[in-house]
Amino acid sequence: MARLITIEPLTAAAFAPFGQVIEIEGAQHYPINNGMTERYHDLARVELGGVHPRPLISIFRGQPYDLPLTLRLVERHPLGSQAFYPLSANPWLVIVAEDNGGVPVRLRAFAPGPGQGVNIAMNAWHGVLCPLEAEADFLIVDRDGEGINLEEHHFDLPWTVTR
Repeated sequence: MARLITIEPLTAAAFAPFGQVIEIEGAQHYPINNGMTERYHDLARVELGGVHPRPLISIFRGQPYDLPLTLRLVERHPLGSQAFYPLSANPWLVIVAEDNGGVPVRLRAFAPGPGQGVNIAMNAWHGVLCPLEAEADFLIVDRDGEGINLEEHHFDLPWTVTR
């Protein structure tokens, strides 16, 4: 029995149950630096929970996946949100799932458009970093601090992500 996930476009409304879309389209903005810079303000809600949390800014370099993609696991971070913003125009996917008593259900795959990133909410199930076609770098904002901030769920029967 095939368990299929069809890729859909990334929109703020569709992604809202899982976090925020990071994009300048429709964002609050204003000029700074004597009018030479436009600041797009407060694009995502950084969540930091647990003991002695501190925000981290990192760059992840991901190797490309091919479609159809066999999805065997998802993860979540119970103590903090995790933001991904691409540093290139290379295509990539965001895979997320709803939670049902600690089990990921109703999986969805989104294809961000150019200039779109995501901030995955604290404790939301999501797939691993998933660039397509070429190696890609991403700016990441997430949490460091005491406590276990990673939970993985391995599927007994994998999912197939396709266009």
